[in-house]
Amino acid sequence: MTMSALGEPCVLLKLGEIVLKGKNRELFERRLIDNIRFALKDLDLKTDVRRRHGVIAIFLPQGSGVERADAVAQRVADVPGLVWIHRAWQVAKDPDTVVKAGLELIRDSEEVRRGARFAVRSRRRDKRFPLRSNDLDRLVGGAINDEYNLPVDLKNPELTVFIEVDRDEVFIFTGGIPGQGGLPVGSSGRALVLMSGGIDSPVAAYRMMKRGLHVDFLHFSGIPFTTSESIYKAYALVRKLDRFQGRSRLWVVPFGKAQQSIRTSGQDRLAVIAQRRLMLKTAEEVAHRIRAGALITGDALGQVSSQTLANITAQDNAVELPILRPLVGWDKTEIMAEARRIGTLEISELPDEDCCSLLAPKRAETRAKIEDLKQIEKRLDAEELCVQLADSIQEYKL
Repeated sequence: MTMSALGEPCVLLKLGEIVLKGKNRELFERRLIDNIRFALKDLDLKTDVRRRHGVIAIFLPQGSGVERADAVAQRVADVPGLVWIHRAWQVAKDPDTVVKAGLELIRDSEEVRRGARFAVRSRRRDKRFPLRSNDLDRLVGGAINDEYNLPVDLKNPELTVFIEVDRDEVFIFTGGIPGQGGLPVGSSGRALVLMSGGIDSPVAAYRMMKRGLHVDFLHFSGIPFTTSESIYKAYALVRKLDRFQGRSRLWVVPFGKAQQSIRTSGQDRLAVIAQRRLMLKTAEEVAHRIRAGALITGDALGQVSSQTLANITAQDNAVELPILRPLVGWDKTEIMAEARRIGTLEISELPDEDCCSLLAPKRAETRAKIEDLKQIEKRLDAEELCVQLADSIQEYKL
């Protein structure tokens, strides 16, 4: 029996904008590796995550098999900070072995069976290797052409064999899984998401995770005037998003009685904006307690009456913490497409009793005046009320 030139399967990870971070790059890479290790915990597989020049390699215990390596690749594809995930093979640092591995790698592929156009792309990170990248391309490409009679196409190949010469071994692979891109979660601090059961706020949360924020979630329930359906929905959404960051926390505020107070204040057209300001004030109080440095909402400019420029300005005035709105320039079609891609759309479209439905005037104010809103808050004693609401929150652990 002929011994395989392909060694053990492994996973090779390519970094995105982290490589542009200069002197701070090591801090970002260290955070990323911690996130990768945490993400792999639930696979119950002892892995060795090593940082190399420009890449991260994940080595599995000997004999783990291709299926376990595929599972590792699929799991780390959800970790922000990575742009490509390759299920690769470790090959001995010997030109003859690399050639044999290249032939073996594609031998049973569908591309070989149909005579696809191919190319070989080599990268030599270890300059001590006797062949330069171009030489290695020609050597392996020539062998593939001789063995399988495949046509070479360097501009638009249907099959690409990638070879990367590293410090201790050569990695060889074809194809890969696109990563999430962005920055490692936690590298930019912590923020609090105002989490409804709708389509927008889960997408906003995901977009800010990709910018390096670790986010917690705050949901306002209409209890005792609505059922717990919206809580279950928010919980399901947080669970779906947790795969991108881990350690997510969901806080729920029983908001129904506060809404009733706003409704009886006599300012029907301002009720929605008054409610939003009270939510933001409560969220700011919670954020201070959990040491979050910003609030995140799913607002998109002009999408609904509460999201006009004047009304957004009136909401910003309610708090001192920055309010991040990553979807402010998106339209609904773009938001829905992103929700579908990250897997939250189906959950968001489930029916529930949203607390916002309790305050739905026939005509909502599109140009709310801050002074009018402050008068409502004065009658409600909003500063004390938001503290009471923050005291009433419950944590729902995943």
